[in-house]
Amino acid sequence: MKQKLNLDTWNRKEHFEFFKQMEEPFFGMTTRIDCTKAYEKAKQLGVSFFTYYLHKTLVAVNSLEPFRYRIINDEVYIFDQIDASATIIREDKTFGFSLMKYDENVTVFAEITKKEIERIQNTTGLITRDFDINLIHFSAVPWIDFTSYSHARSFTFPDSCPKISFGKMTEENGKKTMAMAIHVHHGLMDGYHVGEFLTLFQQLMNE
Repeated sequence: MKQKLNLDTWNRKEHFEFFKQMEEPFFGMTTRIDCTKAYEKAKQLGVSFFTYYLHKTLVAVNSLEPFRYRIINDEVYIFDQIDASATIIREDKTFGFSLMKYDENVTVFAEITKKEIERIQNTTGLITRDFDINLIHFSAVPWIDFTSYSHARSFTFPDSCPKISFGKMTEENGKKTMAMAIHVHHGLMDGYHVGEFLTLFQQLMNE
């Protein structure tokens, strides 16, 4: 479900119209996330750490309205729910785009994720199903402790989905951290909103 945002009463109308005309309207940043408590909590719950931080990402995304904005035919829509399309690697080292439907319950979400990972690993090719745009594009590169990140993008393809990526988890003096990169459409939000997201996400990871 979605509803149209009234641009005429939106205080960011001018910002939206300014940035949507750019060839590259996305901006991004990289930060480090403390995942010490989250890693232990995932083990306690018996879910994979990947599933756990993907779930916390979706909790934060669905909690903040700007992250549920998407552009359709130059109009902004607010979706009721945002799901995740995560890149899932196969044994032959290719990957496919998945669809993980969001559920507030992490145990239910873990089962959804498990089934979708199994489906991807038993298919071939990149795009193995239909997608809507109420998504975040999600990826993990657990082999690299990156300090910056960029995405392959077609400037002619209309895209307004946030892109969130995680790197290799490292540990120092008992503290586990990992890099997190986030790229968003500047017509839909600003650095303030990304800051809100990162603050909330870290709070969720500390629970």
